[in-house]
Amino acid sequence: MRNWRKAGFITFVCFLLLMGTIPLKGEAKKQPVYYDKYSQVDVGKDGMVATAHPLASEIGADVLRKGGNAVDAAVAIQFALNVVEPMMSGIGGGGFMMVYDNETKKTTIINSRERAPAGATPDMFLDKNGKPIPFSIRSTGGSAVGVPGTLKGLEEALHIWGTRPLEKLITPAIKLADKGFPIDSVLANAIKDHRDKLSQTAAKDVFLPNGKPLEEGDILVQKDLAKTFKLIRSKGTDAFYHGEIATAIAETVQNFGGSMTKEDLRNYNTTIDEPIWGEYKGYKIASMPPPSSGGVFLLQMLKILDDFNLSQYDIQSVEKYHLLAEIMHLAYADRAAYAGDPEFVNVPLKGLLHDDYIKERQQLISLDRVNHDVTAGDPWKYEQTTAHNEVTNMIDDRQDGETTHFTVADRWGNVVSFTTTIEQLFGTGILVPEYGIILNNELTDFDAVPGGANEVQPNKRPLSSMTPTIIFADEKPVLTVGSPGGATIISSVLQTILNTFEYDMELKAAVEEPRIYTNNLSSYRYEEEIPPHIIEQLNEMGHRFGQSPTTIGNVQSILIDHQKGMFKGVADSSRNGAAIGITLKGKQK
Repeated sequence: MRNWRKAGFITFVCFLLLMGTIPLKGEAKKQPVYYDKYSQVDVGKDGMVATAHPLASEIGADVLRKGGNAVDAAVAIQFALNVVEPMMSGIGGGGFMMVYDNETKKTTIINSRERAPAGATPDMFLDKNGKPIPFSIRSTGGSAVGVPGTLKGLEEALHIWGTRPLEKLITPAIKLADKGFPIDSVLANAIKDHRDKLSQTAAKDVFLPNGKPLEEGDILVQKDLAKTFKLIRSKGTDAFYHGEIATAIAETVQNFGGSMTKEDLRNYNTTIDEPIWGEYKGYKIASMPPPSSGGVFLLQMLKILDDFNLSQYDIQSVEKYHLLAEIMHLAYADRAAYAGDPEFVNVPLKGLLHDDYIKERQQLISLDRVNHDVTAGDPWKYEQTTAHNEVTNMIDDRQDGETTHFTVADRWGNVVSFTTTIEQLFGTGILVPEYGIILNNELTDFDAVPGGANEVQPNKRPLSSMTPTIIFADEKPVLTVGSPGGATIISSVLQTILNTFEYDMELKAAVEEPRIYTNNLSSYRYEEEIPPHIIEQLNEMGHRFGQSPTTIGNVQSILIDHQKGMFKGVADSSRNGAAIGITLKGKQK
């Protein structure tokens, strides 16, 4: 079942540790972990934070309480998540931060997606016989490491919107890393499940002391990461991209067979992107454009569904899941053919969302049988340009990453929806010695076989599925949504939106409603609460849902009720997340 934990995760002791009031003494290694201090659902009149970890939520909420805005809080949260969710995201990775600025009424994206180093080649994931190197091998070497962008993205966001300096916002994370914190069940399980990968690098000294995986309640201290954060606090991001940290990163990547150099780090640049926009049920949707596939295929699936009147079918019905599976097959076929980094390839965004093209795709769906011949369509005929890329058939043996998503809203009407990642759990597993940075394996998001829109090229950004999204009514933001989960991210965001606006579900129920995912006829997943007889009927139609349910995604979401002047935050129960609402006494404007 989805993990219906008691709301919250943190202990009073954890909180005192966070505030620096209780030292860790001697051999006292464990602290009890309780789950009753924070809630996965909260409301507030003056702001909201929802993250996958209560310590990070508390740090973000504290920034809002003290007068910081949503971007300030998001920056502090990302640094904190680097410490408490080191397997999910951090300064060794990248992400997409979507920001709604209430003063300008504009929605903007800071794109800090990792880039391939200058020495990357299209065939670098092929063996001597021209066959793809097995994913388990290519995902743990230095060639898998993309040039990290997260820190540069945080700096850029603060430059545009921030009201607090980076050195102040990084300090709570320094305390967490320096003093330690009791790890939760999610991190403990991740360490146990990936002990072999971690044991091959300097990460073993942090997460496998004396060769044993840390367990829930053990105190995780990360002195080297604290040292790195202190360098960044005193010297700024140049310490990472130009100074001694850059040297250490480049040397570590090369020691594991990669080509990254200090020049690659020095030359890294973020981009400032505009969202891709769409509509559904009268709502305007802002989502992530390429190099993410998330936004365009989220909008494509919503458009295909729009004429099927989905809510005429029960929320847990054969018809609903069948339709979702069929539109996913169509969208993911197009995704595999056409999506890539727009700095390097033309992506037919207009064609993929053109009304006539949508009608073509709708006609391939039958309500009573499975389409066993799904292929990419031809959206180029609805584009004004004929300059397009060759469609190639790719072998996809990638395993979905994990990632983390969080969201913040402040009293001034600003909103952040931020998905951030190091790709697989613990990325490559490579930890930079003496600096505590876990390095991503983001370059495995490229196609291993050259020739397609998503082939490896120097300085190129690999295709992503991250889908930070903000939904608007009457030009005002009313819902944020996003999720981790690799290619499943798009389907998690899709189903949360459908549950909220098509089925009119309360937000926590919309987030917890069991989800499915399928990108082709040989890849199906579903969550346990879907009734077995529904799965049986779907398989009788020709679907191939297996015998073992799983967990899909981890949605964090904020609902904004402008009439009531209220924020409602929700953290998905599949992790130990927390929503924290802000209601100020003697509110200061």
